[in-house]
Amino acid sequence: MQDGEYFVLLGPTGAGKSVLIECIAGLHKPEKGEIWINGRNATGLTPEEREVSYVPQDYALFPFLTVKENIEFGMKIKKYSKFEINQGLKKMVNLLEIENIIHRNPSTLSGGESQRVAVARALAVKPKLLLLDEPLSALDPRTKQALWIELKRIHRELKVTTIHVTHNFVSSEFTEKPSIVAVSLAGDLYPDTTGSASSLPGESETFIFSISLLK
Repeated sequence: MQDGEYFVLLGPTGAGKSVLIECIAGLHKPEKGEIWINGRNATGLTPEEREVSYVPQDYALFPFLTVKENIEFGMKIKKYSKFEINQGLKKMVNLLEIENIIHRNPSTLSGGESQRVAVARALAVKPKLLLLDEPLSALDPRTKQALWIELKRIHRELKVTTIHVTHNFVSSEFTEKPSIVAVSLAGDLYPDTTGSASSLPGESETFIFSISLLK
């Protein structure tokens, strides 16, 4: 992957997609191989040292914090100044268009609202890489399409390198093609040579996936 790309990783349940991005995030250590991020070997680094933000499938919002406090959480952990936290909060609230819900509790949010808050929290710390695990899977079709458009808009504005994991690459979900698509099968990665991800690759094809994400 190159800096600024939007990479979609497609594969059936159990193919290892989530494990891959959790390894990139530092939640697991690979048994073999290395993970390189931004020109350095990140295999042994802690999640905090990797400059990576991860949005899990269930969003993992803190139920005891308000939306505002959830977004501020990472910035406080990284010891941002009060001014930086206020500026970061304001930017994310405007970017995700969630000003009307910042004082609410996560338990009162819809699926689309929860996803926006989770993305805002992830982006607030200015990651070099954003990891999205099935960000659209739990949403109804209308919300799913709207959020996909929002994710692409945010990517165009911030140009943050993104890996988006999904098991359902269909035209109704992706109304605008991502930069790169790969197919995951039984732990192996293959390119979508057709540009449509409509068929699985043959045994003769080889795809070397580089985890050296940024230059």
